[in-house]
Amino acid sequence: MNSYYDSSNLNRIPELMKLAPQAAASFLNFEKDIYHTSEAIPLKTKELIAIAVAHVTGCPYCIDVHVKKCKALGGTREEIFEAVLVAASTRAGAILSHATHALFAFEDQAVSSPNETPPSPPQCFC
Repeated sequence: MNSYYDSSNLNRIPELMKLAPQAAASFLNFEKDIYHTSEAIPLKTKELIAIAVAHVTGCPYCIDVHVKKCKALGGTREEIFEAVLVAASTRAGAILSHATHALFAFEDQAVSSPNETPPSPPQCFC
């Protein structure tokens, strides 16, 4: 059996694209527009952004592809790692700011008497 994240798995993308050709073409056109038509952000910077996002989403394929593209555009190890650190810092900041919801949830919980069974909290499906 192949590894779950074997880079040769990417060879099957054309097979997937045949399953929904119109949507696949739309995606490829979108990607082309973002990376090659729009010029407000330099391509190397776009690749650094993609590397950061790939680390947040945890996609080893995207990490591999975008690091190689960035390197080919003159990106350095330092730039790539700094992009990863920006992603880590931003993700950590989002977690910290969302922790305010934990405070609200804790404070919103009704206090029950020692002999009373507290109501069950709502179910989370995430």
